[in-house]
Amino acid sequence: MKALKKQLDELKKLKFNSYGKDFLLTWDRSEQELRAVVSLAELFSEMHKAGKSFKTFDTGLAISIFRDNSTRTRFSFASAANALGLGLADLDEGKSQIAHGETVRETANMISFMAEVIGIRDDMYLGEGNKYMREVSAAVQEGFEKGVLHQRPNVINLQCDIDHPTQAMADLAHLKNHFGSLEQLRGKKIAMSWAYSPSYGKPLSVPQGIIGLMTRFGMNVTLAHPEGYGLIPDVVEVAKKNAAASGGKFETVTSMEDSFRDADIVYPKSWAPYGVMQRRTPLLQQGDHVGLKALEKECLANNARFKNWECDEKKMKLTRGGEALYMHCLPADISGVSCAQGEVSAGVFEKYRIATYREASFKPFVIAAMIYLARVKSPLITLGKLIK
Repeated sequence: MKALKKQLDELKKLKFNSYGKDFLLTWDRSEQELRAVVSLAELFSEMHKAGKSFKTFDTGLAISIFRDNSTRTRFSFASAANALGLGLADLDEGKSQIAHGETVRETANMISFMAEVIGIRDDMYLGEGNKYMREVSAAVQEGFEKGVLHQRPNVINLQCDIDHPTQAMADLAHLKNHFGSLEQLRGKKIAMSWAYSPSYGKPLSVPQGIIGLMTRFGMNVTLAHPEGYGLIPDVVEVAKKNAAASGGKFETVTSMEDSFRDADIVYPKSWAPYGVMQRRTPLLQQGDHVGLKALEKECLANNARFKNWECDEKKMKLTRGGEALYMHCLPADISGVSCAQGEVSAGVFEKYRIATYREASFKPFVIAAMIYLARVKSPLITLGKLIK
């Protein structure tokens, strides 16, 4: 009870109002709103650990739309919905009338008659995922304003082409837990580095989510990638502005070793170059399998030039005290385990394996916090009752 009241007191000190708001990009939300999500996620985690229910709803649906494969995020969303008392319904587009030409605005309303939240993962098409989420948001807003829907469900981004807010926020909660507080993150160096992978189409949203969020909290963020492997330029500009506003630092380097040097945290993760994703999107949309195969062959050959971009024991020795915290969104490409050569050596991954599981464990509670704060009008009063 003492721990729960401490978390509640922490929330009471924050000035936030997330009621009725979609969660689409972390940089669209205030710092106080972000802090509230992390604090509430910690509170929910403590309640669950103690075997205490934080069921908030008696009825209502949480709808998930996964347009790409998922393990952690899919089950985290389901767990969060269940813990809050919501039923889960997964929209299988192949089994819906979407296959017959049903429009986004029609589908959004038809699935939302008694819905509280819609979680969407759409990260395959550059320039399309976040746009689709905003289409769904506008459609349910219209449905609510026209009296079709009794209430407007909120949309939560479970990963798009631009950001992966549930992952980045879970990472932030993990860092807070590891270092003791969000204030302790100020001045800490995090290396968000590209790493070699034997695949080519990994989304940009995880590295973009990290540089877009960690720069909000005064961290020294170093983005590392080979020449030609840049991220969406607009997001890089967001990171620069965030760092300037928070008193942190943001820099881009073309050496994994330089990014690891004196780092407190390392996040080696493969992604496809921005230019490649721009070329890939129309090929996917047109179903051009020949074009996609040719692009894959070209990109894998280019990736192979940078096999030395692996997080191994030698590079980890360059970090602060040789003991930086290793992070990954999972699944990692582990050399000699999941692939012949990949993002991280087997020895480094095994050393931090349980820590990465712990990192992932914050996600269901982060998602629960996002849903709760968007749907509960008086969150602190309701929390007080839940804790009692």
